[in-house]
Amino acid sequence: MTSPFAPFDWTLAHGRSLRLGPEAVIMAVINVTPDSFSDGGRNLAVESAVANARQAVEDGAGIIDIGGESTRPGAAPVSALEEQARILPVIAELARSTDAILSVDTYRADTARLAIMAGAHIINDIEGLQKDPDMAAAAVDTGAGVVAMHTGRGREKLADPIEDQRLFFDATLEIAQAAGLDRERLVLDPGFGFNKETPADNLALMSRFDELIALGYPLLAGTSRKRFLGALTDRAPAERDVATAATSALLRISGAAIFRVHNVAFNRDALRVADAMLKARETDGRGTLA
Repeated sequence: MTSPFAPFDWTLAHGRSLRLGPEAVIMAVINVTPDSFSDGGRNLAVESAVANARQAVEDGAGIIDIGGESTRPGAAPVSALEEQARILPVIAELARSTDAILSVDTYRADTARLAIMAGAHIINDIEGLQKDPDMAAAAVDTGAGVVAMHTGRGREKLADPIEDQRLFFDATLEIAQAAGLDRERLVLDPGFGFNKETPADNLALMSRFDELIALGYPLLAGTSRKRFLGALTDRAPAERDVATAATSALLRISGAAIFRVHNVAFNRDALRVADAMLKARETDGRGTLA
């Protein structure tokens, strides 16, 4: 990948693909949980989750990301069976009744396999393929696209944020390559908020985001309603959508391809402005990030 804005056809399950690069892609968050930090309980009923997912597509989402376990700090873990009971009916109904590209937010290979069988196209793994030893194989066997996220939880981090990203993703890429996961199936997520404890930690990652382009893979940005935005704006989670849209526009200019958000409409507008600026920059001969 020579430029984050050049076309990259992300290969997904069930014969689908998604073009990344020239225009920002929005991934809408559908948490089928009672305790997620900003929208817990909103999508717990299948009917509500499906309705909100359809609205997200109408608002401009290119991907619907469905998760059954809260990943906020201190959240109570759920069993694999409970996770599956929450998400599989939602995925199956969306696969039956829409043409949406569906992502399953899970670190469990068994859940991922069942979700792809139910109609999902992407595995979004917050553990970067490093927790469940069968996850990379699950992606290969099902043909799914993969988002592998960086996390600092449960390990010693390097002091330099970009060096720690490289260290973590070196391990992820080694696992992916050993399993035979094609590079056309993989997107990397630097994991804003995941053991980046302070606003300064997250702002340092934002300010140096363009250095991650050297990893050679499309990048996903997930800042939506995160705690560091609350610290910067003094707003509650549900009131952080304007701040989220600001980070989305800034990170798009820095090379992010996909944006995982709660409020699709706000971020769609911000990203359209960012994309228009990138096109204008290219047209006037100054070029874009290499």
